[in-house]
Amino acid sequence: MPAVLSDLEQRILDYMVRYLRTRTYQPSIREIGEEFGIKSTKTVSEHLKTLARKGYLERDPSRSRGVRILGVDLNPDTVTVPCYAGLPHPDARRRTDGIETTFSLDRRIAGARGCFFVRTRGDEFATLGIGAGDLLLVEPADSLPDDPGASPTSDGSLVTVANGSGAELYRCSRASGETILIPAGGGDPIRVEDRTRLRVTGRVVAIHRRLDGAPLPRSATAH
Repeated sequence: MPAVLSDLEQRILDYMVRYLRTRTYQPSIREIGEEFGIKSTKTVSEHLKTLARKGYLERDPSRSRGVRILGVDLNPDTVTVPCYAGLPHPDARRRTDGIETTFSLDRRIAGARGCFFVRTRGDEFATLGIGAGDLLLVEPADSLPDDPGASPTSDGSLVTVANGSGAELYRCSRASGETILIPAGGGDPIRVEDRTRLRVTGRVVAIHRRLDGAPLPRSATAH
């Protein structure tokens, strides 16, 4: 699961990506500080260290522009989407942990910021018509799609929910005004009585499948 960024960290990363796309080289620490009104170069450096620790950057502290942004496609019409083998742990310390490969998608179909693919490993979700090797496109979410007042079409949505060992995939269902989570991999349905104790981490917005049975690439590619 991609590591969560603060609002300022996200804005700094976005600025660095825009700068790189228009100039083909990275902004200096001083330029980043000027962009965000940060007078201390040490403070800017601390933000870059945090972005590196969370897996978004690689740094060479000895160089003013010694930063490489990870997982970025410089084509302005596409976005790089990481692909994991199975649901990533929501508390993974680094965004790059567990990534098998990456795909470049048209921004219009890539989903929300922070979306990622999950490659299914077997027939664990066969009851939902999802086969081995299918790619589930997951975008971040922090609540169920069937909150009171939501459209009835939210019934049947697939969501990822954190548990003690990682995350699981569930199908949402509404019955007599109640929310029920049905484990996608099989098991007893769970009636949601207290939403505050439920940690939703994402929702599946698309499924990609090779109809010719050809295997998808599984080696990570740097962008």
